[in-house]
Amino acid sequence: MPAKLTILTNGSIKVEGDFEVCDPQGGVFNVAGKPAVFLCRCGQSAKKPFCDGAHKTCGFTSEVKASA
Repeated sequence: MPAKLTILTNGSIKVEGDFEVCDPQGGVFNVAGKPAVFLCRCGQSAKKPFCDGAHKTCGFTSEVKASA
């Protein structure tokens, strides 16, 4: 299945399908066997680039809708 990214309202980016998560130098984060991961958008996660739920307490808000 191709990678699918879903921007969650007031939350993270859900990534599912066939994907790799890499750092700027090309290192690959170990996400093997995970059907989905959640990437931080608020900048407050202690587990960057992954979401740890910090957006729930830091006041982060964002509602994104695709335009046709």
